Amino acid sequence: MSRILVVANRTLCEQHLIDELRERRRRAPAVVTLLVPASRPSGSWTDAQAEEEARGRLDDMLETLAAAGIGALGAIGDADPVVAVDDLLREQSFDEIVVSTLPAGLSRWLAANAVRRIRAHTGVPVTHVVAERVATEV
Repeated sequence: MSRILVVANRTLCEQHLIDELRERRRRAPAVVTLLVPASRPSGSWTDAQAEEEARGRLDDMLETLAAAGIGALGAIGDADPVVAVDDLLREQSFDEIVVSTLPAGLSRWLAANAVRRIRAHTGVPVTHVVAERVATEV
């Protein structure tokens, strides 16, 4: 059984990621762990508020995956996705990492080369998936 780490924030509950996980589950049994970096949106936010927002997205996705028959575990991590992955890898090992981002030009993670840095830091195969539509903030 493979162990897959999924790293996502604003794109966590987007259809492209759900489809990607369904496809992996169809191919082989897998244990999925969702990691949501507690990123701070622009404006005035506290760490607690950022973590609460991340927890809400994580809980929504865990429910969505459970309804689709995909069991998953979840964790909240550092606001920097590279640091969040490094922190979790100190506790657990994974066979693959799936990083979900907004499209280029909209993604802070891509602007900061997060996918390349995760690949370089971990030595674990990394798959990058991109949201087809942009998650809007209310």
